[in-house]
Amino acid sequence: MKPEQVQLHGRPVSYFRQGDGPPLLLVHGISSSSRIWRSVLPALAERHTVVAPDLLGHGRSAKPRGDYSPGGYASGIRDLLVMLGLPKATVVGHSLGGGVAMQFAYQFPERLARLVLVDSGGLGMEVSPFLRAATLPGAEFVMPLLFTRASRGAGRALHSLIRRLGAKPSGNVRGITEGLDSLADPGARRAFIHTARSVLDPRGQRVDARDRLYLSRDVPTLLMWGENDPMIPVEHAREAHRLMPNSRLEVIPGAGHFPFNDDPEGFVALLSDFVAQTKPAETDETRIERLLRSE
Repeated sequence: MKPEQVQLHGRPVSYFRQGDGPPLLLVHGISSSSRIWRSVLPALAERHTVVAPDLLGHGRSAKPRGDYSPGGYASGIRDLLVMLGLPKATVVGHSLGGGVAMQFAYQFPERLARLVLVDSGGLGMEVSPFLRAATLPGAEFVMPLLFTRASRGAGRALHSLIRRLGAKPSGNVRGITEGLDSLADPGARRAFIHTARSVLDPRGQRVDARDRLYLSRDVPTLLMWGENDPMIPVEHAREAHRLMPNSRLEVIPGAGHFPFNDDPEGFVALLSDFVAQTKPAETDETRIERLLRSE
């Protein structure tokens, strides 16, 4: 696959687009990029039009001094859908991308066909200590010492050594290594810190969508979670499922925070079945008003 690029508000945004069929928008997590989906994107593209962008500050997209909040990211993916001529999509968000997907659903409900949350942020306080540490005062001065071009080379060498020894790196190792690798770039580090501080503080996640999950009542929603996620506990998925009566919960046995790395075939099968078995949401202001008044 070769990335494509579009100019949004004078800045380059990179994305992959492949396939034909009902649109799927894949939204990656913090410090990651569209490459995180490479183990599942070709298979998903056999039945869908798949678009996987690099969020602002990530991957090959621009890394300006700008808005790195979930709302800012949600507006950016809305603008990308407009530019690509896709009026509505099933939005699949992983980790931070799940929080962005929920914000997209809140801001632009008319453009949401279905909501898929994969080991998603924004559903409880608990999160890994590393992400909390990024919000501490002075983190922007410490990170350049920790994530250098030399450390990037060491991480790649370790990954290569594991493969040469005949072992397959776990989904967590692959996903985390790629995320840390990106932080050797100064622009990516700045974006990482701004993004982390927009949703976290030293105590954990401070942006919590649970009080608004009832608004998803008319939206087909799938929660997919790794059984052994060390970064965002599976209890967040179970609680969200309880708060979303019409949602579907799938816990992937043995998987970690990156279930599409641990079990790509199972991930594709679950997602494809969910799209095939559900009808796109038809949300308008009247329905939203009815839900708001019902609480």
